[in-house]
Amino acid sequence: MLEKTTRMNYLYDFYQSLLTPKQRSYMSLYYLDDYSLGEIAEEYEVSRQAVYDNIKRTEAMLEEYEEKLLLFQKFQERQKLIKKLREIAARNQLQDEEFFKTIEALEKLE
Repeated sequence: MLEKTTRMNYLYDFYQSLLTPKQRSYMSLYYLDDYSLGEIAEEYEVSRQAVYDNIKRTEAMLEEYEEKLLLFQKFQERQKLIKKLREIAARNQLQDEEFFKTIEALEKLE
């Protein structure tokens, strides 16, 4: 479950601007603020089932966006490459300040 939550949090970060305000609110409360379905339902004065359905539909939408745009996948690949560059630099005892500033600039873009 933690892996799914982490994935949804990343997908939400990347694609939240494509969601409706209601979808953003439900997802934020459920995944970021750890509200239960019942707590969200109570706050919005809707049924627990309505909240559940909305969240499931939104999760599916986020997965569809990722299938098409691959923002999360590309982010993960960049993170792996940056890590590998740091490992290569450490292994070769590289002291090039410009090299490390370039890596830091890449990380800030994330």
